Order: sequence, then C-alpha cells, then structure tokens
Amino acid sequence: MSDTPTALRPVYRCHWRGRLDGGDADTRAAALHRCEEEARRAIAGGDLMTAALYYYGDQLFLYYEALGEPFGPERFMGALEPLLARWPQKESTLPWARMYNIYWHCVPKDEADWRRPARPQRRRGRIAYLKHETLFRYCYHHFAIVEEGLLQGDKYQSIALHEDVLFSYFEEPRTPMNVRRDLTKASRAIDDWTAVDPESHFIRLPGSGGNFLLLPDYFNLGQDDVP
Repeated sequence: MSDTPTALRPVYRCHWRGRLDGGDADTRAAALHRCEEEARRAIAGGDLMTAALYYYGDQLFLYYEALGEPFGPERFMGALEPLLARWPQKESTLPWARMYNIYWHCVPKDEADWRRPARPQRRRGRIAYLKHETLFRYCYHHFAIVEEGLLQGDKYQSIALHEDVLFSYFEEPRTPMNVRRDLTKASRAIDDWTAVDPESHFIRLPGSGGNFLLLPDYFNLGQDDVP
C-alpha cells in the first residue's frame, strides 16, 4: 500500500480517442449512462479527479485525470467497449487510441495543487484537423512554447494529438498560469508561431468559429459533482 498522503498523490492527464461502430440509439444511450455512473463511482472512490466524454459524429474524445497511478479507459468505460471500432496498435487492436498530450500551460504537482478552488462553470472539449503538410510544424512550435514555459493560458488546458486530429480540453472561467508559474515574463516562442501564419495549418471544420470546433459532451464530471 502506498505511503503517499492523499493530498500529495500525482495526477495523470489522459486523452483517448474512440469511434462508435455498433448498437442502436437505445443501446448506445444505456452504455453511455453506465459509463457515466462508473465515472462517478471512480471519482467518489478517489481514482479520478475529472472525467469528460465529448463527441463529433461517431467520434469520441475522452479526457480524464487519474489519481495515484495512470490507467486506461477500461477502468470505467468498459460498458462502451463492445460498441467501439478497433484501432490498430502494433501487434493488436484496441477500442481506444491513446492521444499524445503535446501542449499545456501547467504541470500538476499533486492532487492538492490540481484541485479546483471552485467548480468550473464549463468543462470544454474541442477539436481541430491539421493539414498533413503542416502537422509537424504545428507540433514543433507548440513544443517550443511548452519548453519555453512563458505563454500564459488556462491552467487546466491541454491539447492532444492522434493522427491529424487535435483534441483540446480547457475550463471556464480560465485560471491564468504558465508552465514556469511565473507570469512576469513575456513569451518569445509565441511570436515565432504567429509569424508562420497559424490559421494556414488547419482544415476549417463546418460550424467552427475559428480553428477549433467546440464539441457537445455525453458527460463531464469533477470532484465537486460527486458527493
């Protein structure tokens, strides 16, 4: 058994992509409801801090914060797995594809550091499609911004990548923060990104008001939502 005090447990930010590929509307609704209830139990039991599932058509984007140790979606999303398409993963196929976190404004120190001072008004999920010819330039500049650590943004924001799809999670109202936790210095890396015409990197999705499209959710939960 771990000797780490509860308030000092590490927080692992997890991003996954899935696609519904089976079941009628009632079957899907029932499975999603069971997953939401499992997420509530996992939060109440201290395994999760936040869990949110967003969708774009049949595509699913799952964000959660695991406490103490990292784990896969099967911990609380098992009811949905029979209805998901399989992704090729080296020697096997899996129902969820891991998305790689490539951009953030803060790294959680531990559970106490990451706890929200008040319940967020909104937990947002959004996606963007990158042009193939500009995908790696996008990653290059965003890695440079994170490495520099000076650009201010939402403490809880992250952007993850799978194939040419970006999934961004953030909260409103936003909590100003940067990676260095020092808001007195200006970022120079953002100037380099601005200089290469950011909008030219994206395929604009129908209905989006910018490069990213805000998504509806099947559920979004945090510690303040669970007794």
